[in-house]
Amino acid sequence: MVRAKKYVVKRHFQGVPKREDFDVVEHDLPAIKNGEILVKTEWISVDPYQRAYNSRYPTPYDQFGFQLAVVQDSKNPRFPVGSKVVSHKGWRDYTVIDPNAAPTPIDKVYKLPDLKGLSESLSVGAVGMPGATAYFGLLELCKPKPGETVVVTGAAGAVGSIVGQIAKLKGCKVIGFAGSDEKVSWLEKNLGFDNAFNYKTVDAVSALKQAAPKGIDCYFDNVGGELSSIIINQMNLYGRVAVCGSISGYNEDPDKIPKATMIQPALVAKQLKIEGFLVARWHDRWAEAFADLARWISSGQIKVEEHVTEGFDKVFDAFVGMLNGENQGKAVVKV
Repeated sequence: MVRAKKYVVKRHFQGVPKREDFDVVEHDLPAIKNGEILVKTEWISVDPYQRAYNSRYPTPYDQFGFQLAVVQDSKNPRFPVGSKVVSHKGWRDYTVIDPNAAPTPIDKVYKLPDLKGLSESLSVGAVGMPGATAYFGLLELCKPKPGETVVVTGAAGAVGSIVGQIAKLKGCKVIGFAGSDEKVSWLEKNLGFDNAFNYKTVDAVSALKQAAPKGIDCYFDNVGGELSSIIINQMNLYGRVAVCGSISGYNEDPDKIPKATMIQPALVAKQLKIEGFLVARWHDRWAEAFADLARWISSGQIKVEEHVTEGFDKVFDAFVGMLNGENQGKAVVKV
């Protein structure tokens, strides 16, 4: 019998999540049945959607999220002992999984992609759900063309940093917004963004007019709020917006979400297309994204950086640090 630990959310977050919102529960795992596998977690992902979706589930609930694990015991021939699997089983150190039981596409268990010798941690980052989010949100919804101008907010995060680099690969001019001068420097000097700005200190209206005097064609929106309204109001005719998230408001009181400038006049006058999305829409094509992303990273065409926290007992710290913008690139936890 295996003694396991998991994080359980015992109350809905009020503002920034607090340690006392969670219990770390120890429990005995049952023996595996036919079709099941026992896995030991190696990497855990912390992501903004874990904050955004908190109020959707009645408490208590087991904290969800992506993890990479190694199979310790198996009664499923597709997943032999020693194989590595990615699942959405969340913040646990050991888990019994039935790979044949996936209530939603996001819950499907799949084998570690071919990472071409890269760190296996990328399977919950740039060659995992965040990478697929950047890939499909940009290429399927924005459809950037060579020579166009692409703006991305949350540009130094797990998704935004990949969005900008894919846009550069497609021959676009790329402008990013991030939350510190250090991140701005990293985007321009390391990742090849044409321009990057600290949204906390810059006048976004004038900065965009200077960096994109001919307007903006594509906008990948991770943050929402007033900054997004400013960007949308400077878009070109038939511009395209992919809305991935609104992290600027995740910790706000739902009854007091900050107001932002109206965008409807720009939507009508410029005939803009705005589409929100969940990456699960393309789950049957994730392997396609992973193959391209792994190839681009291994060839040096895309650079990735990870913010690694060590220890199962530090998952909460990594989560809150990510929400506070402490990470540059993907925030992951090595168990």
